[in-house]
Amino acid sequence: MKSPAFSRASDRDYEIRCVIGASVERAADVGEVLAAVTGVKASDHEAWFLAWHGLGDRASQIARHADQNGHSVSAAEAWLRASTYFGVAVNAISALADTSQLAPTFAKQLQAWESFVARCGHQVAHLQIPYESTTLPGWLFEPEPSISNGATLVAVNGSDGSHASVWASCTAAALRRGYRVLMFDGPGQQSMLFDAATTFRPDWEHVLTPVYEMLSARQGVQPERIGVYGISQAGYWVPRALAFEHRFAAAIVDPGVVSVADSWLKHLPAHLVRLLEAGRDEKFDQEMTIGMRFSADTARTWRFRARPYGTSGYAETIRAVQTYDLTEVAGQIRTPLLITSPEGEQFWPGQSARLAELAPAVSTLIDFTADEGADQHCQPLARTLTAQRMFDWLDEQMPARDSRY
Repeated sequence: MKSPAFSRASDRDYEIRCVIGASVERAADVGEVLAAVTGVKASDHEAWFLAWHGLGDRASQIARHADQNGHSVSAAEAWLRASTYFGVAVNAISALADTSQLAPTFAKQLQAWESFVARCGHQVAHLQIPYESTTLPGWLFEPEPSISNGATLVAVNGSDGSHASVWASCTAAALRRGYRVLMFDGPGQQSMLFDAATTFRPDWEHVLTPVYEMLSARQGVQPERIGVYGISQAGYWVPRALAFEHRFAAAIVDPGVVSVADSWLKHLPAHLVRLLEAGRDEKFDQEMTIGMRFSADTARTWRFRARPYGTSGYAETIRAVQTYDLTEVAGQIRTPLLITSPEGEQFWPGQSARLAELAPAVSTLIDFTADEGADQHCQPLARTLTAQRMFDWLDEQMPARDSRY
């Protein structure tokens, strides 16, 4: 049975669930979250932004006070919470008429994240990963030496998740199990979008291959024991890369995504979809322009979602998103692949099972249910259960440790 809603607005309800789920890794505190958002009306976008921005400021003040008084653990936890809350505020800006706070709010998010990294209790290497004519920023976290299993996990973010959300969804649980973990911003993600103005790309083998080669060349890293995890839209990016890059030992997608465009097309009226199918892009753009005039909220959300693709026209954006499709290449995957499949998946329903069907020789599909409290996209309220199932599987896929390292 689905748990009661935290908000009448489905998108806000899901956002709250994600943040509450992050509390299992101390990336949020349930009480302060519910206190901040209770009473915010579904139509009041300004209040929604201010609730999260204010919560981020409050957690930052706690962190600074703890720092001043020598309480490093308290400071680290507060900075992590601040990063989480500012991350939600960044996305909340998409619904505002005035987006001038986007850059300063992201700067606060990144500053809080870096402040947490500096105090997290792990050895962390700040990396610049070679990527075409530039570099991608990365953070390589080392587990406690006494529990290190010698394996490395690459954690790939989704389309708009914060750094703190990846920490809570994957990194913290992996470190406890002895994995070295690399987090990084890929093209169109986080600092690479907001600071470097790069955009998404569908051919993610050109991203993950440089990541693998950089990691495999590092002292102490066992090249045959590098795995990869992808959350949300990375459920497309990771399998796409694996269709061409076969050196990863194992991979997890949370969940599987075959066609990214499906989450866009299902919100369009049928007659608009028919225009696209008929190749009538100019007419499609005309009708979309008219429709957006009657829904300022939808127009702002569209702009926010389209921004990482580097497109402008409506049809141009859809055409770009449609290139993010695994149908023709998933059969080339050779890497053992775990696919989470939550009941009530609201963005890409049925696509986890579809991915498993396209790559049957390597895929393991794990269902998550509402009876377990593990329904909806990425099981937001069941991250402990998710970690247990993911990492138990991953442990079993990793080759034996090489004593040379």
